[in-house]
Amino acid sequence: MEFPLVSVVIPNYNYGRYLEARIQSILNQTYQNIELILLDDASTDDSKNILEHYKEHTKVAHIVFNTINTGSPFVQWNRGIALAKGKYIWIAEADDLCEPVLLEKLIPVMELHSQAAIAFAGSYLIDEENHVMKNDINKWKNPSHSYAVYDGKAYAEHNLYWRSYIANASSAVFRKDFVDEVRMKQCMQMRCSGDWLFWFYLALKGDVIERYELLNRFRQHTQKVTAKAEINGRGKNEDIEIIRLMEQELTQLSKYKRKLRRGLLYNRITKLPATEEVKKQLRHILRQKLNGTRRDGWFERLNRFARLFCPFVLTMKRDRLNPYKKGCKMAI
Repeated sequence: MEFPLVSVVIPNYNYGRYLEARIQSILNQTYQNIELILLDDASTDDSKNILEHYKEHTKVAHIVFNTINTGSPFVQWNRGIALAKGKYIWIAEADDLCEPVLLEKLIPVMELHSQAAIAFAGSYLIDEENHVMKNDINKWKNPSHSYAVYDGKAYAEHNLYWRSYIANASSAVFRKDFVDEVRMKQCMQMRCSGDWLFWFYLALKGDVIERYELLNRFRQHTQKVTAKAEINGRGKNEDIEIIRLMEQELTQLSKYKRKLRRGLLYNRITKLPATEEVKKQLRHILRQKLNGTRRDGWFERLNRFARLFCPFVLTMKRDRLNPYKKGCKMAI
């Protein structure tokens, strides 16, 4: 098998303490037909000095230093995609780590399935000191297959409509030709949840492959944008907009499923560690954009209770595709 070029984009902002280990985890990959694109979004730590150590490395194709912070990681994603020459792209977040065989495990299955848009592996959660915190964030529960190929549109409807099952960009590779420039602009307007929308749009273009091995290490720490977004409400604001955009594409969704999704949003707003004023504003946005109300929240709670007695009640977990459901094209 020929080994196609993979463009590895490392977007960084103030992750200098993790950068060297991250770059080495990529240079040590057993799959070696790669180019590195190093992007720094106007960091104020020692990131620039660390990145400049690699400017003469044969694998490094570009190093770009912003003078002004863009305010969005997805603007950096877009820049990296534009610079990439590879058939496949891997957004390797600067604070994460991986197993040496991650690309060796993902690229061959992408090559075998020419209609695949995305392939992703399982992730460990690690803390700031690299200690494993959790090893089943994908909730695959010891699958009997090495990987499965899903119809992308079915995956978007049954999985990604509920949440981003591709929890971390560092766990995934995707086909560059399938990236839609117009839709990428929608992702770039977001700061927290743009990756969820990005995977959704990619899934509409081609198949999704789940590789049932823990090959990625997803770091958790207080600096993460998602942690701050829970407090200021920006994350849920973006989630509401994403569901609105998804429903424009998934016109076949039942009223029941839409109502249940609004109820989940309403109840999760209630549980946010935010002020009552922030929650009030989010409920107003939910009502304005999706016509979501308190009644939907009650409906979702009732549905949660009903599922205990009826195995046919729809839930996020029951709707999720697996290798034994319709929508799975192949499982090996």
